[in-house]
Amino acid sequence: MSDAPDWHLKGDWFDNCSCAIACPCTFAQPPDNEFCESVLFWHVTHGSYGNVVLDDLAFVRVGRWDGDLWAGKVKGRAGIFIDDRADEGQAEALIAILGGRAGGFPSEVNALFTGGREVIGVERAKIEFEIAPDQSRWGVDIVGKVKAWCEALTGPTSNPGEYPRLANAPGSETGPGPQLVTWGKSTVCEVDAFGFNFAWGLNSAKHIPFDWTGP
Repeated sequence: MSDAPDWHLKGDWFDNCSCAIACPCTFAQPPDNEFCESVLFWHVTHGSYGNVVLDDLAFVRVGRWDGDLWAGKVKGRAGIFIDDRADEGQAEALIAILGGRAGGFPSEVNALFTGGREVIGVERAKIEFEIAPDQSRWGVDIVGKVKAWCEALTGPTSNPGEYPRLANAPGSETGPGPQLVTWGKSTVCEVDAFGFNFAWGLNSAKHIPFDWTGP
């Protein structure tokens, strides 16, 4: 059992990944080609870890996993960027939560990595990001290391200003709950960090709110 204090994080999550549109992981299916390279982003709109306030902080994970995540047959490697505005206590709290040491949904996800999970490193960085209020566009920049931008899917039969959304996702990356997945596509994804070097244009992307508590 975790000895972490009571904590709560609420905010926005999005990814930009190597899977084709739409990412099968969100439907609790294996990733394309049995692996996924990705940029995962979190912005905490409201958060606390005990007495530590975590409002308006961001963090980013870049990495790869091999195997079927939701079947618990997966191994992964990743590096983490923590918002350089975070003080030491805030950074430690975010790392504890994301690393699964503080319980809650992140702990459940980390337990799925039965083949092993390696955190290559943790760095402080200036994280610049944008999430449009209507989720029409979202993205993140870490100069020289990460550039991942996306836009919501549209098409010849979609209503202007309305975007495809999914409720009750079988494999929501932010956990169970009433949150809606907004489907998107990457416009650019470039990573050169923690030994990962990948780039693509048109691939899967999605935005999902998150609301986590622990331990």
